[in-house]
Amino acid sequence: MWDNYVGDNMTNKEIPNFNKDFKKVICRNIKKFRKEKEIRLMDLAEMLDVSPEYLKRIEAPNDDKKTCSLTLLYKLSLIFNKKMDDFLIDEK
Repeated sequence: MWDNYVGDNMTNKEIPNFNKDFKKVICRNIKKFRKEKEIRLMDLAEMLDVSPEYLKRIEAPNDDKKTCSLTLLYKLSLIFNKKMDDFLIDEK
């Protein structure tokens, strides 16, 4: 099945179910899960060993410069007791 998607000519449009807004979905879910656990942003930043400003940028819905490494996402999944793919669920 995936043989059709291998190679340098592959585009996002050719990948089944590709959500071009997946970064926004992840960031929305980080904030949502944090609030569900009732963890303050400052406390979460301390747990992750990042600055509150950095975490605030990640949670910001329209910050195009935000980044979230896989390592950070993995740590968040452990803190929130979520699977990594839970961060990709778009409930919008």
